[in-house]
Amino acid sequence: MMILRHYKSVPEQARGAVVVIGNFDGIHRGHQALIAKGRRLAEEFGAPLAVLTFEPHPRSYFQPDQPPFLLTPFRVKAQLISTLGVDILVVQRFSKAFASLTAEQFVADVLAEGLQARHVLVGENFRFGKGRGGDLALLETEGRRHGFGVTGMSLAGAPGKTDADKPQEVFSSSLVREYLREGSPTRAALLLGRYWEIEGRVQPGARRGRTLGFPTANIALKKEMLRPAYGVYAVRATLEGQGPPHWRAGVANLGLSPMFNYKEPLLEVYLFDFEGDLYGRNMRVALIDYLRGEMTFDSLDALKEQMAEDSRRARATLAWEDWDAQWPASPFLTPPG
Repeated sequence: MMILRHYKSVPEQARGAVVVIGNFDGIHRGHQALIAKGRRLAEEFGAPLAVLTFEPHPRSYFQPDQPPFLLTPFRVKAQLISTLGVDILVVQRFSKAFASLTAEQFVADVLAEGLQARHVLVGENFRFGKGRGGDLALLETEGRRHGFGVTGMSLAGAPGKTDADKPQEVFSSSLVREYLREGSPTRAALLLGRYWEIEGRVQPGARRGRTLGFPTANIALKKEMLRPAYGVYAVRATLEGQGPPHWRAGVANLGLSPMFNYKEPLLEVYLFDFEGDLYGRNMRVALIDYLRGEMTFDSLDALKEQMAEDSRRARATLAWEDWDAQWPASPFLTPPG
């Protein structure tokens, strides 16, 4: 997949593409369906498929003081997009100058002149341009003016919501965040099409886990990343950089550890039946199920007893799961075609 950092001076082979536009935070099942629709149109037109996204996320630009909310760091987002058959990823820096473009200027400068789009796909509620002045209707009008087609697509329809008496959930990054913050990683996974992950470099810790018989790999949460519910999770984790993923079962504590009063949240991962030095390695940790909230204890013996119980529950939780080692998702979470 070709990655471009601007819509100007686009290489010849990247022009005339079917362009799918969005922030794509999380690459949830709605995003996947939208990109899949773009893939089919690109094949029909004999054109490349491009995704246009924005970094940093516009919300970070307009609301820099809000709590961390990002679901997917750019490196992971690019990896996920590449698996969906995308030929070109256009990563537009969201700056003051870019935010000042009117909706009409965005269409003329970015889509028509810069990318020379053949066709454009967006979610039906897509808003763009200065003051969010552009919507699907305006995009369709301006697309006709500049000679490209436009498709707006609904992102509704979560699995398990097909009862006539129950409205379908929208595939929404905001809803994914809500589920993760309330300690419902499985419900978040049903919207994402995979388990949500925390990734980062394993760093040295206080080595308390080792003295208690539960050595942990410690990962600091990136400043901009969402803080899910603090507590203990059943997890699967893999180390990057040594061939295909090999996912190991484990249990993890995420949070401030009230017994020890961490200043910043930390993910402490105990991998079952594993021995080895993990310091400095990059690890991906998929949150499978939420077991309990954070607790404080009267003694280290009480903590050790609880850690043993957490490990037992995590093993039992993970034992029934039909895990696909090639992708952090169970078969029932297959992305839509």
